[in-house]
Amino acid sequence: MPTRPIIGVTLDAEEPGGYSKLPWYALRKNYFAALAEAGALPIALPHHPELAEAYLDRIDGLLITGGAFDVDPSLYGEGSTHPTVTLKAGRTDFELAVTRGALARDLPVLGICGGEQLLAVALGGTLVQHIPDSIRTEIEHEQPNPRNEPGHEIAIAEDTLLARIVGKPRMAVNSAHHQAVATPGAGARVNATAPDGVVEGLEHPGHRFALGVQWHPEYAVDPADPLIFAAFVAACRR
Repeated sequence: MPTRPIIGVTLDAEEPGGYSKLPWYALRKNYFAALAEAGALPIALPHHPELAEAYLDRIDGLLITGGAFDVDPSLYGEGSTHPTVTLKAGRTDFELAVTRGALARDLPVLGICGGEQLLAVALGGTLVQHIPDSIRTEIEHEQPNPRNEPGHEIAIAEDTLLARIVGKPRMAVNSAHHQAVATPGAGARVNATAPDGVVEGLEHPGHRFALGVQWHPEYAVDPADPLIFAAFVAACRR
């Protein structure tokens, strides 16, 4: 069997309550399962920015996960913060450090949901702080139906890494977000959009593998979702 590449997976962090009376890390099992099924050896990365380079010395690729929080608008040049924005400074500090380090080393990076937005900021891009206040749309981007069901379709741009991976021009997705990428950053490009034009994916062709998707392919609501993990793991193996 081919050697399983080691892929670092970022964690969410929660304050005391629920699982523990002390602060705790959390992540859904299907992130890890999707990577393992694609042939990877996933490992969790606690939030220690000072250890980012040490982690990067040991991993073959980086998965930036999602969560119910937002990137600090000051990190992409916004002077004010929308009332709906929720911050997790410790998590963002670590994810930015490890993502920028991975990009500098040209390690494969996959960003999912909030991880796609974090990747955009790491690449020098900007975000829409609250879709309902900025974009007129009838699509509920914070989909009310369960995450294991699609919420809407996306159109995939031709001649992109994403198009080559999934092999078709449209996918059903389970996006759940109140923010979106506004600009993808210098050299990066948008590779997928919702019917209302909201950005659903980005990539940077100047890197070996730098891909972000706004939806959650770990649920495999579209038959092409597992292909994203397969392509990412293959890039990490190279």
